Amino acid sequence: AKRVVLVRHGQSTWNADGRIQGSSDFSVLTPKGESQAETSRLMLLADSFDACFTSPLARSRRTAEIIWDTRDKDLIPDYDLREIDLYSFQGLLKHEGKEKYGALFQQWQKNPSDCSIDGHYPVRELWDRAQGCWERILTHEGKSVLVVAHNAVNQALVATSLGLGTEYFRTLLQSNCGASVLDFTPQPGGRPPSVCLNRLNQTPSSPISAESSAGRKSSKRIILVCQGATQSSSEGSLGGVGYAPLNMLGVIQQAQKTAELLLDLKVNSIICSPQVAAVDTATAICEVQEAAGCLGADCVPRYVEMKNLLGLEIDDAFLTKQKSLEQIVQSGWMGGMEHQKLKTLWAQSEDAWQALVNELPEDDGAESDRVVVAIGHPAIHLGLLCRCLNLTMDYMPSFHLDDGSISVIDFPDGPKGGGIVRCTNYTAHLGRWSVPITKSTENNDEF
Repeated sequence: AKRVVLVRHGQSTWNADGRIQGSSDFSVLTPKGESQAETSRLMLLADSFDACFTSPLARSRRTAEIIWDTRDKDLIPDYDLREIDLYSFQGLLKHEGKEKYGALFQQWQKNPSDCSIDGHYPVRELWDRAQGCWERILTHEGKSVLVVAHNAVNQALVATSLGLGTEYFRTLLQSNCGASVLDFTPQPGGRPPSVCLNRLNQTPSSPISAESSAGRKSSKRIILVCQGATQSSSEGSLGGVGYAPLNMLGVIQQAQKTAELLLDLKVNSIICSPQVAAVDTATAICEVQEAAGCLGADCVPRYVEMKNLLGLEIDDAFLTKQKSLEQIVQSGWMGGMEHQKLKTLWAQSEDAWQALVNELPEDDGAESDRVVVAIGHPAIHLGLLCRCLNLTMDYMPSFHLDDGSISVIDFPDGPKGGGIVRCTNYTAHLGRWSVPITKSTENNDEF
């Protein structure tokens, strides 16, 4: 198997100015960008990489140099990893683009995949370029490869690896120095490898902070929280179903750490599965949220609505051991689930997703900010992610979620406008119990 880790460069001078960079090479990292890259270096310090591909543009190459640090192998520059070519738009401030290009600039903002600039379709060209990048990355002999590039090209790499078209541009966000992890598992008979997005956009800072450097501002948000670990999930079954309570790891580390992370937000409602592990996780988050209003001098009690949703419940049939524990924590483990059980989960996820979206108000006033936290088993959350992205059931094994992880979905155009995935399977808040970026490659099959 091969694991590929994609990292976007740190904040650049043109990022800070709000200037359109495209594939120009005039901007460099800001002091904040250098600091972000250093944080990523520390985050990846214990991880093992066999090679590092990088865009040759200065902002990306400098980020790669900081992260790669004293590793002995040379960086591998690849011109096709440069940022999206934006032709006449490059160098413009956002308001200049609106003033100079009017309707064309508006089309670029609203319908980028069909937008033509100077006779070129930038997003379509980028998707074609990403395919070529994958050919070189996947044929490299290394089993663990780091790629340091840019926002749009990393989006294209994620999307093309999963077989998603240009309509997914700006749907899978990439923040400055955010890391996305893809696993490629060889298949028999010369078939293409199976691909699993192990995590998307794990950032050096909190994924829910106001300083996030990707995507438009959004007052509507759904946060998918995977319940903490249970004894049964430690014994090799799917775990967390029925009456299985959280184990000590689930209580002390995962539920409490997640509650602390969410203190950066004012949660309006918590929707959880009726199962014990989900309720325990929800209760921990609710208690911390309601106590937060009384931490300062002025005690203003906060009420958080908490309710059960049957659609988030995993049937007892899933108690049967599907795979070994070692396999369950690996990317794409749902690919080995019995088809009928996968079909049941998929049907269940449709109503559950609609129920969550219905929790978001339609009006766009500032007073209508709303954060909904949904807590359940990773298996049902995989279905919710696919529903959000308008994918089919067959895509469920193409994503991975761990116990205690969070995934963030924003709705900048309101609930009817569809969800934008800010991150998936974020576990950095779990500290020593976070899931490492790379994994041991010992005894792996040849790719």
